[in-house]
Amino acid sequence: MKYSREVKTALLAIVAIVILVFGYSFLMGKNLLTTDRTFYAVYDDVEGLSPSSEVTINGLRVGQVTKIDFIEDGSGSLVVKFLVKNDFPFTDDSQALIYGGNIIGGKSLAIIPEYGSNASLAKSGDTLKGNKEEGIMELVNDRLTPLQKKLENTIVSIDSMLTAVTQILNDSTRNNIRSTFRNLDQTVMSFKNTANGLEGIVSGNSEKLDRTFTNLDEMSTNFNKFSDTLTSMNISKITSDLEGMIADFKGISEKLNSKEGTAGKLLNDDTVYENLNRATKQMEELIQDIKLNPKRYVHVSVFGKKPGDYDPPKDSLK
Repeated sequence: MKYSREVKTALLAIVAIVILVFGYSFLMGKNLLTTDRTFYAVYDDVEGLSPSSEVTINGLRVGQVTKIDFIEDGSGSLVVKFLVKNDFPFTDDSQALIYGGNIIGGKSLAIIPEYGSNASLAKSGDTLKGNKEEGIMELVNDRLTPLQKKLENTIVSIDSMLTAVTQILNDSTRNNIRSTFRNLDQTVMSFKNTANGLEGIVSGNSEKLDRTFTNLDEMSTNFNKFSDTLTSMNISKITSDLEGMIADFKGISEKLNSKEGTAGKLLNDDTVYENLNRATKQMEELIQDIKLNPKRYVHVSVFGKKPGDYDPPKDSLK
């Protein structure tokens, strides 16, 4: 059976229109050949969610968003229409959570089933509770906002400090600082010259220094031996002997201070002192008289001549 050109053209146009309708429906998230369940969720902000965004349950893609539009009550809220192809059952108190995304967008919609709930199963046309997960931009913004405030405060502090430093470092202060560094450089050079001089002295007297340190080492050895000797000595016995000697001296001193005994009376009795003084004086007078008048005490006569009368000396001590 032959068809005319007009019939062929009409059939081709009908096929093209059908393909166009199916293609447009597919791009808009609709599949005219399947009976998917339709659900709705209301949000105040969809945060970049767009039609054709995927719908997941526990990470498995089960559908896609088909339409986002404003609610006609004038509140500015948005209603999201999405299809669920999978027949996985969930209750009508489950959540429709907007999640994911990156810097350039790309949000998705996840159904969070309420397991163990006594609520009834969700049916096509039900409106689920809408919720949003904090995205990467919100997290970055939450973390960066305190850091931004601290950075601003730091910049203000640095600016104030630089202003104060600029006011302090005037021309006179800078000249003083330069002068200080020049003097410091001269001081360092002086220390360097001194160090070089000390190095020359040490190098020239290395032998003497070696002998000095050898002598010091020997002295240290001798001190160690002396210390060992002191350690080996019976210090307690020596201390006891010294205490006994001190006690003896103390007893002698007490006896001398008292009027007991010859030595005590000699030191403390004025009468004894005066008697001794008088006896000493008389002994001196006797010795002088013997020297001046020996004839009074010694009589030597060969012929038996009687000695003459005694004449007192003119320089007698009496």
